[in-house]
Amino acid sequence: MTDENNVDARHAMKMAKKKAARDKIMAAKEGEKGLILVHTGAGKGKSSSGFGMILRCIAHEMPCAVVQFIKGAWDTGERRLIEANFSDLCQFHAMGEGFTWETQDRARDIAAAEKGWAKAKELILDPEIRFVLLDEINIALRYDYLNIEEVVRFLREEKPPMTHVCLTGRNAKEELIEIADLVTEMTLIKHPFRSGIKAQIGVEF
Repeated sequence: MTDENNVDARHAMKMAKKKAARDKIMAAKEGEKGLILVHTGAGKGKSSSGFGMILRCIAHEMPCAVVQFIKGAWDTGERRLIEANFSDLCQFHAMGEGFTWETQDRARDIAAAEKGWAKAKELILDPEIRFVLLDEINIALRYDYLNIEEVVRFLREEKPPMTHVCLTGRNAKEELIEIADLVTEMTLIKHPFRSGIKAQIGVEF
């Protein structure tokens, strides 16, 4: 047997052991539940990942919804695509008025956040909707435009057991992280903005 054949044989044995171990783990995973997912961190990709899951829901014909808490004034590619092609499966509610430094009006920002949260609760409680993306809600929580205790209490006590809710935005509150089933932190390593390059269509929005 050649050295190359030996390498192939060892690789096949290693992968067979991995598969057996993986199959054993998967055999013990039978539970299903509606998940609370948090995407946070300074790196890019939090909203993009959330919209990726929205597209999965659409592909599976699962009714879903989006509530945007900050980027409501933006003309984003995701919003164009969903409203133009998938409005029968995905409700899209742009409730924000831009980033907080653009409005410079705390009372107005609080009012917009509270309106967005009221819509979010309505959508989460809708028995037809299986997945709700709360885009950039963590920013509203960070600035205390929404009460974190109320958000956590609602998600813990009133969210239907099979409804998934994804909350995005940097600086997620510890109380939210504690109750979440999945938390992903996007780490910033390099970003073109630091090199003087503005947000690019198709990448940022």
